[in-house]
Amino acid sequence: MNPPSPALREAAHELQAWLVDKAYPLWWHAGADLAIGGFHDRLDHYGRPTDAPKRARVAARQVFCFSLAPRFGWDGPWREAMRQGLDFLESGHRRPDGLYRARADSGLALPDDRGELYDQAFVLLALASAARLGEPTEDRALELLARLPRASLGGFGELDGGGGLHSNPNMHLFEVFIAWAELGGARIWRDLAREQAQLATARLIDERKGAIAEDYDEAWRPAADPADQEIWPGHQFEWAWLLMRHDALSGARAVSPAALRLIGLAEASGVDPRRNVAINALDGRLERRDAMARLWPQTERLKAHLLAAEATTDQSRWSAAERAVEGLRPYLEDSGLWRDQMNAAGDFVEEAAPASSFYHIVGAILELTRIVGRAA
Repeated sequence: MNPPSPALREAAHELQAWLVDKAYPLWWHAGADLAIGGFHDRLDHYGRPTDAPKRARVAARQVFCFSLAPRFGWDGPWREAMRQGLDFLESGHRRPDGLYRARADSGLALPDDRGELYDQAFVLLALASAARLGEPTEDRALELLARLPRASLGGFGELDGGGGLHSNPNMHLFEVFIAWAELGGARIWRDLAREQAQLATARLIDERKGAIAEDYDEAWRPAADPADQEIWPGHQFEWAWLLMRHDALSGARAVSPAALRLIGLAEASGVDPRRNVAINALDGRLERRDAMARLWPQTERLKAHLLAAEATTDQSRWSAAERAVEGLRPYLEDSGLWRDQMNAAGDFVEEAAPASSFYHIVGAILELTRIVGRAA
């Protein structure tokens, strides 16, 4: 592996300091709801909670984020923060059938009792995050896993009568299965990770375009008309990152060609060179469908390029990672907050900062500090 540039080393140092000095303190002191439980869904640009219902994915993602805080060097109450999320998942989100409802009764809105596959994936990630720090959560994770419906041709189907199949929750389940397998958990996690990798390469990735769509029918077929398909560049980067992680888990000697192809497609068709950002969505012809650029695709772009740089000898991949980190920087504010959406003109939408983005930010900085630190 060729060494990263001084610019990437500097970025790793600065972003880790931003996490420890600004983001973690803010999202604990202002983001945790110590009165009701869990975490506030959004903070305005004065760092005040907004009137928004609490989502299961936010509680679960904050567990993931705060579980990594000691690795970055934050000496705040990270274990208390983890417990804040885990406890609220059980008291506010867990249904009698063992699944987790989308929204809890937070005093701001009535609960949304629907169970979404996407949310179950993040509960499993929260449990894996706690297990990594010694909490005995695997039995709970296996119980939840047993309640998830398997699709007939691979992957997992929606809950509560939801129609069609969707790549996004299956992608996050892939992430969860890898996380549990990396912890040395039960054999089923490694087997499921392998099956999700096979699902991506055999069914989800279009043979001609090389892209993964968002929505499929029960046979994993996307909409017949390319105009009706949605392809998210951020998810091409994210699937690539996961396929490369699975390569490492399985002991593959070479990085998956499918992963590198996904990165190349997303960079070529899904990045606006003028703004240096990954846009929200393409259609099935790989033409722009939504030129807005949310924060999270920028983090997935960085993670994918970093892992590709680590796994190959192509020096240009470090340059791509440099461009990706520079595309991410403008979204992060000195206060520890962030902007979520950039419009086509390059201006940010004035809105509260969603807590859900912290998961993406922490994950990107984790890969940056891990890989640059190892390369150093």
